[in-house]
Amino acid sequence: MQKSRLNMKSLLAPKSLAVSGLVAAAYAVVTILFAPISYGHIQVRISEALTVLPFLFPQAVPGLFIGCLIANFAGGFGILDVVLGSGATLIAAVLTARMPNVWLASVPPVLVNMAVVGGYLSFLLDIPFLLCALYVGLGQVIACCFLGIPLVLLLERRMKKGGTGPAL
Repeated sequence: MQKSRLNMKSLLAPKSLAVSGLVAAAYAVVTILFAPISYGHIQVRISEALTVLPFLFPQAVPGLFIGCLIANFAGGFGILDVVLGSGATLIAAVLTARMPNVWLASVPPVLVNMAVVGGYLSFLLDIPFLLCALYVGLGQVIACCFLGIPLVLLLERRMKKGGTGPAL
């Protein structure tokens, strides 16, 4: 299966906009729905499973950014969380779209969020950086590796069986 390329023209296609919108809505709703475990230095943000989607569907990248932006507005950690957390998700999503296999596709969201989110939460909550980074990283591993990879493998299998996917 050939992955579609991430470019502005394809991102503005109606099908891509629909995929981005669905991903944004799913990310925001799941994060807010599971708010007790979605925010803070000890977190397992279930919606982060979706951050592995750009491996199959690069058009999920803007949706992840917008969904994270909405979720972080609702999170109560202020502008640092909105800007840095959403920016970390955007960077991780772009890197994920460029990974050669699904196993490596889960690495950017784990490492980027571990460093960025762990960093600003350490600052905001006055907790040692290493402790924050490890907690955030562990939550990311649970979401991305134990939920995100199986999700992408399932979608990939369904697409190979002849199901239609949003690939452009």
